[in-house]
Amino acid sequence: MKLAFVIPAHNEEALIGQCLAAVTQQVRQTGCDAEIVVVNNASSDRTKEIAEGFEGVRVVDEPQKGLVHARDRGLAETTGELVANLDADTILPPGWIATVLSEFERDPKLVALSGPFIYYDLTRRQQALVRAFYWAAYPIYLMNRHVLKVGSMIQGGNFVFRRDAWLSVGGYDRSILFYGEDTDVARRLSKVGAVKWTFELPMHTSGRRLAEEGIVTTGVRYVVNYFAVTFGGKPVSKTYNDIRPK
Repeated sequence: MKLAFVIPAHNEEALIGQCLAAVTQQVRQTGCDAEIVVVNNASSDRTKEIAEGFEGVRVVDEPQKGLVHARDRGLAETTGELVANLDADTILPPGWIATVLSEFERDPKLVALSGPFIYYDLTRRQQALVRAFYWAAYPIYLMNRHVLKVGSMIQGGNFVFRRDAWLSVGGYDRSILFYGEDTDVARRLSKVGAVKWTFELPMHTSGRRLAEEGIVTTGVRYVVNYFAVTFGGKPVSKTYNDIRPK
């Protein structure tokens, strides 16, 4: 199966390099059939220049600012059967690609796969709070997926879906700019196949949003929008803050 990486990037010159270094290294090591597309999303810094310096990486422009606009553009610019949706501040841990390919090859009914974030730049106390949040959310994921059958759980910036399945349910809803975009993917894909969230697919990422806005505040905001999209189809939060390294 061909794996397409779609990486939206808005003013990410500080972190896009380490993200692409990890992706390109694993692609070389695994020898998998892959394409890597960075979507330069209205950046005004050196994001595009840095991304273009990586062999095997293609950069496309999406002038309409917004995470979902960028993901949608990246989807249109790739052809892989599996589409890996990352964030520009993520770092693939060893074995990430192997886990993805193994999961999809083993289960033909699987249409999406996701896992947790590991925030490498937070304190131990903050990381413990994040782990507690994930463990509290896990039973809700199981209930919604297997009992209520109203959706599932996906972590934005660390999920992979089958292209044909996503297109069959209409693709991205561009009216959702940020909060709830991952829950919308989980909710609609769960209607056509299995959407799995597993602790076996972690992703390293920056905790800049949690550090800036507070773990509890950010967690509550994500929970509110999760339930709003799962049961109502649209997020409550219509705006978001761009947070970049100072």
